[in-house]
Amino acid sequence: MPARSLRGIAFMLAAVATFAGMDALLKALTAHYPPLQVAVLRGAASLPFIALPLLLTGRGRELLAHRPGMHLLRGLLMVVIMAGFLYAVRAMSLADAYAIFLTAPLMVTALAALGLREHVGWHRWGAVVVGLAGAVAMLRPSVSGLVLWGVIGAFVSAFAYACNAILLRVLTRTDSTASVALWSLAIMTVVSALLAAHDWRDVLAAHLWQIAAVGLAGAVAQMCLIEAFRAAPASVIAPFEYTALFWGITIDWVVWDALPSMRVLAGGAIVVGSGLYIIWRERRLELAPPIAARAAAGNVPP
Repeated sequence: MPARSLRGIAFMLAAVATFAGMDALLKALTAHYPPLQVAVLRGAASLPFIALPLLLTGRGRELLAHRPGMHLLRGLLMVVIMAGFLYAVRAMSLADAYAIFLTAPLMVTALAALGLREHVGWHRWGAVVVGLAGAVAMLRPSVSGLVLWGVIGAFVSAFAYACNAILLRVLTRTDSTASVALWSLAIMTVVSALLAAHDWRDVLAAHLWQIAAVGLAGAVAQMCLIEAFRAAPASVIAPFEYTALFWGITIDWVVWDALPSMRVLAGGAIVVGSGLYIIWRERRLELAPPIAARAAAGNVPP
């Protein structure tokens, strides 16, 4: 696998782990504040961690936006991502919400083929279909059940995230990592604040440390995510977001003493298996050209 792809995968793994810690804090905050207000707090707390280091080191030019229209679109998508996901984790366990949200990498693979014209063969299309079928299997009624609005929120958030990932592939060709992170978060914060104004609640002093931790984690994870999509094709790195399910299960168990149902585990295994197959297929395709070239030169058996 090329070094740039490995770099992208490493950044994606770091982003997922950091986002999982942030999501646990956000889930705790949704018990006290409406989801849209939590989205505002998340964005506003992250902005200083992105902007101040560059401004203090004289690198403020990196924050300039070269494609303001795309930054605006990405910011609006982030409103949908955050609101949908926060509604989901408010209604469900972190692992259950992740299990549904993790259809996003499958959607990214499909959108990368349709929007970016990245080559995705029938093997990977098949894996996308099987993975989505696994997600549907998780939605069958059970004793524990899934809250309808939480399910809808997770799916809407997943689709918006997939669209956002495709925008990242285009936007990072012209804009710096800091610029992409700053402007999308700023727009999300402003729009969410306008939507949350009618139901705003006073922020308690006891929650300030959680909000600061959310800000730091969100800034670090966002930068890692952008670097991941800058370094490697979306269809290569997106499936590694499936590691979020591991983090979700672990955090639910340690913090809330909850474990996902067997139905969710089985459906999640199908989704993860589909992602792993996409990764394996991508690597096989990358190795095929040099092998074919050596065979043509007579260095290996045909």
